[in-house]
Amino acid sequence: MSISDEALFPGFTTTRIPTAEADILVRHGGSGPPVVLLHGHPRTSATWHRVAPLLVERGFTVICPDLRGYGRSCGPAPTADHAAHSKRAVARDIRTVAERLGHESFRLVGHDRGSYVALRLALDHPETVEQVALLDCLPISEHLRRCDATFAAHWWHWFFFAQPDIPERVIGADPEAWYAPKADPATMGTANHAEFLQAVRQPSVVRAMLEDYRAGLTIDRAHEEADRAAGRRLRMPTLVLWSERDDLEELYGDPLRIWRDWADDVRGHGIDSGHHMEEAPEPLAAALAGFFGATPPPRP
Repeated sequence: MSISDEALFPGFTTTRIPTAEADILVRHGGSGPPVVLLHGHPRTSATWHRVAPLLVERGFTVICPDLRGYGRSCGPAPTADHAAHSKRAVARDIRTVAERLGHESFRLVGHDRGSYVALRLALDHPETVEQVALLDCLPISEHLRRCDATFAAHWWHWFFFAQPDIPERVIGADPEAWYAPKADPATMGTANHAEFLQAVRQPSVVRAMLEDYRAGLTIDRAHEEADRAAGRRLRMPTLVLWSERDDLEELYGDPLRIWRDWADDVRGHGIDSGHHMEEAPEPLAAALAGFFGATPPPRP
């Protein structure tokens, strides 16, 4: 257990769960219906340290894994087709983690890169996902279908990270200089920030995160296009939340308009936050708990 675990997640258990291809670090605590929280790039499960206790207070079991290759989770070596870091492979990890913790089905939340894993898990294994919340997310294929100069200027890192070898050399020269300017310890919390820095200093973590993006532009996009061709949709209730101080609405207008092509029952709204909306824990937890049907938190 790292020095930050108890400080970040008091009352939670931190453990490792092996899957068929990976070894996943997971924090879990609380009681009641299970909720799985999937983090984004370049964070770890520590990013949920303010949201998870609020959901526990509202009567949920909360499960926070580090995605394959991120943080303290270990995954397989990259493959030429990027399948080892595809969202389909990572989704299998998450399903296994939930099962090993005793949950055949669960509520699911994904932010940023974790939202693509959540989407894949909900499409591939709908019997396990009772409800899904997708944060600052459109399907990868929808972004690419609409790609123009504005998107490329805002989201250039997708295309840089997808290049072979070059980003490893650039980022590896000084990972803190690359990642730290957008990571404020006062906003993140000092222990969360320390865990984030510890992760990005590791070349294996940086490589895995880049493989996540390489998979996104290749095998993940192909999987989504196959879903659309086959008419596969999200059949479970779906919540879409987006950051009002980020650019999803600026790029596309109402995200729900796009999501209606993917989900039968979709609702959602903006959250007054930057991209990392877990840093607005109260409104985010309230939105998630309201969607998932929480019991009210106890009065102080």
